[in-house]
Amino acid sequence: MSAKVQAGSEPYDEINVTPMLDLAYVLLVIFIIMTTASVQGIKVNLPKASTAPSLAKPTTKAITITEDGHIFLDTYPVTMADLEARLAQFKAVTPDFPVVIKGDAKVQYEKVIDVLDLCGRLDITQLGLVTARIVK
Repeated sequence: MSAKVQAGSEPYDEINVTPMLDLAYVLLVIFIIMTTASVQGIKVNLPKASTAPSLAKPTTKAITITEDGHIFLDTYPVTMADLEARLAQFKAVTPDFPVVIKGDAKVQYEKVIDVLDLCGRLDITQLGLVTARIVK
């Protein structure tokens, strides 16, 4: 008389964790969705913008001094006299327009000082010097 052991009555040696992980992932997804849906922030009354495209040109003027000493206003080459005349025209239209000066690292320092002096004579008070960020 031999006893037959049925496959269903054998004890398990290991636990199948796949269904538990599936349940944990589903709960995690539900938690993420519910958390992001409930975060709405502070309500403010935002201003409405017109749908018409803006035809206004940017008012910031860029003065670039290249390595060989050439001066550019935005992208147009100018002499110091031309630069003074054009900046005076911009000053007459928009009294407090900003100017950024981009000088090449190898340019003579005197050229940058000349441009700064010109801006001072024209009473341009919003000046900026463009530098490169050092990445460490």
